[in-house]
Amino acid sequence: MSKRTYLYSPWRMEYILGEKKAACVFCHARDSANDEENLVLHRAEHSYIIMNRYPYNNGHLLIVPYAHQMNINDLKPEAFTEMSNLVRILERVLKAAYNCDGINIGMNLGSAAGAGIEAHLHLHMVPRWRGDSNFMGVVAGERVIPEAFETTYKKLQKELLRQL
Repeated sequence: MSKRTYLYSPWRMEYILGEKKAACVFCHARDSANDEENLVLHRAEHSYIIMNRYPYNNGHLLIVPYAHQMNINDLKPEAFTEMSNLVRILERVLKAAYNCDGINIGMNLGSAAGAGIEAHLHLHMVPRWRGDSNFMGVVAGERVIPEAFETTYKKLQKELLRQL
């Protein structure tokens, strides 16, 4: 009989049993007044920065336009320009806050490209470190996130305010 490993994540039960929002999660965060609860770190004129609730790594951030659009070409040019400027700021933030060796930056446009939320485009920024692909992702298809959301939120918000 093979040895089994059990991982416990009791905080997930709230999500599993909780009411699922039918509306767009990005529009919900956009329209909510409680930024910390929704993990919104910064609001700019045309877009906002939010932490990914299901991250690949600590510090996995999303830049989301306020406009509910599927395609880059449907955004106003100033919205896309602002998102690009936020990428530059977040590069500094992630390197300062996490001392990462690299950063993955990208968009998944359409479900065929891997978009989990297809109807509202968003840009991912994922800090990476040499050797951060551990056995969990390879063997079990799971991710281990070693830092609590609250800690990540405070760390990133502090550094973001410093960089703006």
